[in-house]
Amino acid sequence: MFRWWVAAALACLSLTAPADVLNVGFGTHKPPYIYEGERRGLEYELIERAAQNAGFEVTVYYAPMERLHLMLRRGEIDAIATTHQRSGVKAYYSQTYIYYHNVAVALARRGYRIEHIADLGNYSVSAFQRARLLLGPEFERMALNNPRYREEALQINRNRLLYSGRVDVVVGDKRILRYFNREVADQVDVTQALSWFEIFPPTPYRVGFRLDRQRQRFDEGLRKLRESGEYQRIEQRYLAD
Repeated sequence: MFRWWVAAALACLSLTAPADVLNVGFGTHKPPYIYEGERRGLEYELIERAAQNAGFEVTVYYAPMERLHLMLRRGEIDAIATTHQRSGVKAYYSQTYIYYHNVAVALARRGYRIEHIADLGNYSVSAFQRARLLLGPEFERMALNNPRYREEALQINRNRLLYSGRVDVVVGDKRILRYFNREVADQVDVTQALSWFEIFPPTPYRVGFRLDRQRQRFDEGLRKLRESGEYQRIEQRYLAD
């Protein structure tokens, strides 16, 4: 009888034991992937559900990407989203959990002809933070050799710069750029025609972890998310955004 009570008590403890906390850094507001402060978005939900499948309780920190990479390096957070092995930070990287589709965009009236990444060196360019590292070696070379290259901490600023004509070309994910049009429509003329240059392959993003054991658990949670069909259901909810 005593053994039975011990087993029952241990079972109850296992059911009520709190999940391990995983402190994850996300970049600033970039719908439909991340709605800052709202605990939603395609990327946010994929990471949260995969982590929960692995037994983690996710605590979220929002900050510009440069700051997040510094926080990870200092051990102030456990993991950082929207990154990969070329980020410049030593970490244990998960399996790919999402792809971004980055493009170069310019006002159509300018008549630019951009066929290769290297062509961007002829123009003033605004991209997202750490794009110089995350978009591959050819883009990094262009960024290093282009004195008119800049990176923005806030994604929305690139829409303002583009439509106001303050930069020649912006680089970013097509869905993010289109979404922010609705948020800057009272500031700039978003009815202007654009030229979209599909010069980048899809960018695979991973979660970077301080600890390998956390990375292993997350990968297992991500596998379960895909196999259950929940990954596809989450993705479907945001296709129209």
